Amino acid sequence: MKKKRSIPFSYKVFGGILVLVLCFLIAMIFGAKEITLHDLWHALTAGSLDDNVLILREIRLPRELAAILIGSAFAISGAIMQGVTRNPLADPGLLGLTSGANMALALTFVFLPGLNYFGIMVACFLGAALGAALVLFLGSTSRARMSPIRIVLAGAAVSAFLYAISSGVSIAFKISKDVSMWTAGGLIGTTWGQLQTIAPVIILGIVVALILSNQLTMLSLSDEVAIGLGQKLVQIKSILFVLIILLTGASVALVGNIAFVGLMIPHIVRMIVGTDYRYILPISALSGASFMLLADTIGRTINSPYETPVAAILAMVGLPFFLLVVRKGGKALS
Repeated sequence: MKKKRSIPFSYKVFGGILVLVLCFLIAMIFGAKEITLHDLWHALTAGSLDDNVLILREIRLPRELAAILIGSAFAISGAIMQGVTRNPLADPGLLGLTSGANMALALTFVFLPGLNYFGIMVACFLGAALGAALVLFLGSTSRARMSPIRIVLAGAAVSAFLYAISSGVSIAFKISKDVSMWTAGGLIGTTWGQLQTIAPVIILGIVVALILSNQLTMLSLSDEVAIGLGQKLVQIKSILFVLIILLTGASVALVGNIAFVGLMIPHIVRMIVGTDYRYILPISALSGASFMLLADTIGRTINSPYETPVAAILAMVGLPFFLLVVRKGGKALS
């Protein structure tokens, strides 16, 4: 414990901000089109409007700002899930939330084809809530205490079921191409309008999560401890559950199915700051944002000028990490 707190937390926050700024600069500069720091400066200020500046302002800047928000949202939601359920394998992509949002997306394309982006985001909220509710229901049918493996198995079953519904609807109504392009495209084509829609939801969710970080720390110990310390268990868990749905639903509405960010980042952060969620949540937000920026940059540059889906990049990193956590009994890097 002393080793984890040898460096003041303020220094760790400052270091996380520096890493985030560096990742943002890398993401803005590297890509199919060569960009200089001079172009970036003009894009961020009231400079000239040449081709490079327009590319930065209208394509890369909204895309990378979205990457920051999405990475923070998935990392925060994963940390909250792991704290509330005390399940080291908890992740929005593994516990039915992203599959539920994906199903809602397909149904929206079929039955409400003219719905605007805000309506699509609301539909993803409802789908994520349905997926999570099904997983928790199946995972708690036994009187025995819910184990991490039981929850993961329920999540796998529910995710497969909801993805099957999504695929069946997409094929039956001949919209599989539209759904696939939306869910696999990642941050491709992110616009300022989309960013303005999801940003308030994600920022509000992160702020509320930070405010409730102390209560989350108590919940992560045990329900008995939280009750003994005067916490209103039902209210706190309900608010945290709503936060997870908002953060995940808004993210899936923009980037589609992204897994493992919410699993990996909190585990790595706990190795740096310990088990207090007052420290885990802010560092997770910074780390998740930096990680998503790097993943998006790799996806844009590894096979330039073509793009590799960011979901594939994250899966290649996340699957080995998931297997490591399972092998270590959920205590890897914690």
